[in-house]
Amino acid sequence: MDRVTEQELSVWRLFIQTHSKIIEKIEGDLAEEKRVPLSTYDVLIELFEAPGRKLRLGDLTKKVVLTKSGLTRLVDRMEKEGLLKREKSEEDKRGAYAVLTEAGETELRRAWPVYAKGIKTYFAKPLEEADLQALNKALEVLRQTVED
Repeated sequence: MDRVTEQELSVWRLFIQTHSKIIEKIEGDLAEEKRVPLSTYDVLIELFEAPGRKLRLGDLTKKVVLTKSGLTRLVDRMEKEGLLKREKSEEDKRGAYAVLTEAGETELRRAWPVYAKGIKTYFAKPLEEADLQALNKALEVLRQTVED
């Protein structure tokens, strides 16, 4: 097994801690403004951007940062809140789609300004353009390395 260098470990920890703090700040801003939490926003934006504003539940699991059981509980809650609805698959009777509702789109649009301000304030604004480009390049390399 390859040894992890001090620098690699330090950068990894900094990445995790920074990500966690930024998410915590944005979550706090959304809660303060009485908007949907980020996990809900994540599902709503994936549905909004999907063809026909719907995704098979299995495909949704691959797109959001939640476990399958966590997503199931979230989808149940979002369905009760009227933000999405489940629709049976005509092709596969056992499969189902999550479909964005009007109420879900409304909540997505209400949350976006708060989320966008958080991205700008806690992530983009402190960085120079060259920093953003370098970070984009590094993250793209990492994403391509771990992509299925």
